[in-house]
Parts: sequence; structure tokens; C-alpha cells
Amino acid sequence: MNYILYDGTVRNALLPFTFTRPVADIRVGILTIREKWERYLGNTTTTVTEEYLADKYPMVEMDENIMINASFCPNEVLVEMISFLQPFQAIVKNNEIIAFYTTSDQDEVDFDSYELIEIEEDCLQIEHSWDIFQKNDQAIREDFEFITHERKSQPIPNTVQVLGAENIFIEEGAILNFCILNATTGPIYIGREAEIMEGSVIRGPFALCDHAQVKLATKIYGATTVGPHCRVGGELNNSVLFAYSNKGHDGFLGNAVLGEWCNIGADSNNSNLKNNYESVKLWDYETERFVNTGLQFCGLMMGDHSKCGINTMFNTGTVVGVSANIFGAGFPRNYIANFTWGGPQGSQAYMPAKAFETAKVVMSRRNVAFSAYDEDILTHIFNETKEWQK
Repeated sequence: MNYILYDGTVRNALLPFTFTRPVADIRVGILTIREKWERYLGNTTTTVTEEYLADKYPMVEMDENIMINASFCPNEVLVEMISFLQPFQAIVKNNEIIAFYTTSDQDEVDFDSYELIEIEEDCLQIEHSWDIFQKNDQAIREDFEFITHERKSQPIPNTVQVLGAENIFIEEGAILNFCILNATTGPIYIGREAEIMEGSVIRGPFALCDHAQVKLATKIYGATTVGPHCRVGGELNNSVLFAYSNKGHDGFLGNAVLGEWCNIGADSNNSNLKNNYESVKLWDYETERFVNTGLQFCGLMMGDHSKCGINTMFNTGTVVGVSANIFGAGFPRNYIANFTWGGPQGSQAYMPAKAFETAKVVMSRRNVAFSAYDEDILTHIFNETKEWQK
């Protein structure tokens, strides 16, 4: 069977992260949503997404296809139901389509002609940008159970102080010595070739993905995910870093999400709680206004390729777009547009040519090429969102 993940109705609610990727490639828990589906299905997937992303994330359609709403994460019950889908059948949850069977000769899909099969079990769905950290606890636990099932962890080194050793899984090649791991509050997963340096204190749920690094004397408490090739230091709480992003120095990052190729300068902090303890509002790209998250704790949302200088202070509920460069004394605005250069004292457009020079240098340091696809995607984002650069 051919499986295709589609963005669904939540794509705009997941900006700025979906500016540069399909919904399927958002990381929550240990794996991206796509990686979860591919492991559960035992098959590769392709994507229906925005047209400007399609060259990098193409769709492959065959005579028979199962279309899957990428905002939903898989579980055993859902995957079993999908395996039994027949033509003109769809799986629904709370009136939202999760998956449906289609054929290449269908000009359009009319769900009035479909048999709708309700799934009664709870399904983890990522509907808002803040769900990425808010639901990360559940996602880590589910991924941990799935990934480690009937597998044996590498031994925990004798120099490591441990609570809840049965909830710790270490992949081959990981390095950790003279640190403290407390997995009584949730599982701790340490990926291949990952490293936890001396003096670090970590409380689960926690995921350190492949080739990621926790620097000296770092303090981390769940539910936090440090994505592949990321580096973290200082203090982190309930945060998700997708991949190749750095928060390598002292400073606090809490209830936050960083995309790929981000960098947080030394001694930078974000607030995650308002002084009056009211619910936090976040910038909404679709309505172009701030919306109430209903959360008391909500920190920083930062899109791909964005960076901040040393001692940057982010207010509660700050949204930073794609390819922004933030620096200067004082608090930046709670919403910083794509391709912004500057800070509280004033800002201007961060022109693509200059941004691309930086991206090429940053990515080459990790032996990753800045591709023509990347350049086309970022150019499109710059051109389509110019009006927000105020």
C-alpha cells in the first residue's frame, strides 16, 4: 500500500514551523510525526503539502493510496484500523478525518460517499504550535515504549547516578559519565552517538536524539526533547528542539520550541510565566493577531534559521519567524517577523542573499549542504511575507 501524509486543516496553526516543512516533519516526543508513521507502518511515506514545499517534499501517488492526516500521531489501534481500510472508507475522530482510502482515478474526494468509521481510542493530535511542548510528555512516553519494546539498552556507566534505571534506554555509541539521571518521573532516552557531559542533572521524561549533546553541568527537566545534532546547556524545561539547533550556554529556555538551525546566544533567557499569572497569548499568523493559548506557562516559539545574540531577553509568549537575527538591549517584541534583522532599538529586513550566506556557513559546519530546494523555499517565504516585516 502507498501511504501519503497530508497537512490537513492545522497547517497555519503550526506556523512558523510549517513555513519550512510539512506538518509530518514536526518533531514531538523522540521522533518526527513522519518517522513515527513509517516505523509503525513499516513503509515509507510521501507528502501532500504547500506547493512551494513540494519539490523538497514530493508526493508519490499510485493506483491505490491511504491518505493520512499528519497532525495525528500513530498508535497500535489506529494503525490496525488503517491496515483494514477499503475503498470509500475513512477513519474519523470527533468529526475530523484521520485517514482514508483513495484511488488515482478519483478526481476529487467526496466524503458524503464514504463510510465513516469512528475510532474510540484517544489519539495524540498536534493542532497548535504550543501543543509541540504541551503534549511532549505524552509523546516521549509513547515513543519510548514503542522504540524500546523488546530491545536491550546499553549498560548505564558506573559513574552515573541513577533513579529509575528500568526507565532509561541508551543506544549504541552514547557517552555519559558523572551525571545524574532521574527517570522516576518519566523515561529517559539517549540516542546513538549522543553525549551527556559531566555534572549534568536530568529529570525525565527526556529524549536526547542521535548525535546530540548536553554540555557541562546542564539542568534539564521534562518533558524535553533535544533533537538530532542539537547542543544544549544551562537550564531547560519542557522544551523541544527539532534538529541542528543550539542553546549551548547558560540561560533559561522553558515551555519553548526551536526549529532547525537556530542558535540561542549565551546568557539568553525566555520568560514562560506572566507576572500576573494570566493565560499567555501567542501571535497567530492566520488571524494576524494574538490569541489566547489557555496556558499559564508558554515561552518561546522560534522558526528555522533564526538566531539571537548574547543576553537576549524574550518575553512570555514570544513568536520568532524564519531566518530572524535578533540582538540588542531590552525586550524584543512578542512577535518577530520572518527575515528580521535587529531588536528593541529598531529592525530592518534581513535580505535573503545575506541570510543565505550565513545559512551556508552554519550548515557546512555540520556537513550539511544548503540546497537549491532550501534557497527556493526561503526565497518564497521572504517574498510572501514581506508585509509582516515592519
